[in-house]
Amino acid sequence: MMRFMLVYPILFGLIGRYALPAIAETSDFAIEPYADFILAALTMITPIAFGALIGFAILEDRDDNIIDSINVTPLSFNQFMSFRLIMVIIFSFAACIFVIWFSDIFALSWGEIIVIAGLTSLSAPVTGLIINIFSRNKIEGFAIMKLMGMIIIIPVISLAFSDAKELFFGIVPAFWPAKMISATVRGDDLVYLNYNLYLWIGLGYALIVNTVSYRIFNNKVVG
Repeated sequence: MMRFMLVYPILFGLIGRYALPAIAETSDFAIEPYADFILAALTMITPIAFGALIGFAILEDRDDNIIDSINVTPLSFNQFMSFRLIMVIIFSFAACIFVIWFSDIFALSWGEIIVIAGLTSLSAPVTGLIINIFSRNKIEGFAIMKLMGMIIIIPVISLAFSDAKELFFGIVPAFWPAKMISATVRGDDLVYLNYNLYLWIGLGYALIVNTVSYRIFNNKVVG
């Protein structure tokens, strides 16, 4: 799993930096008008991949009764889960920074890269928790993971809207950092809200979704 976490962002960074420009050059496709769409897609899929990995790791722990064993050790269940979820946020944060920077789709400042990556990485634990909320085993988990992968299209589609209709897509946490990318690439005048509003609303919403998801997961697993 650790090896995959190291290779995955490198793969997407290479796609953004070399594969897409090569395709654009041979097909007369202009990347610049769609820079926010491309960058959002590459960035938003990163925490979903990391979340899926941690989700399957937790499923494996449940199958091996490790979760039950923790209850008789000095380490509490909440401490065990906090360590895992914080680690996946950190890895996802670093991976998002790399993908945004290395893909070089659009020249963002380091401050913008760090803030966008920070908000985007909060989608990782939600993904892992949702997989475990709706799954009892790895087979069911794989089906939920495929569904979660399809959800990535929602924030990308939302970039086509610049009026109040875009808020219908806001139920997906990745919508908010995706719109931050669009606000940076296109400018605040061409989006419905603005960079700062997308940031603060998105941060508050992500914290709420993570908290609610964890409580539901906790009630299901621990009871």
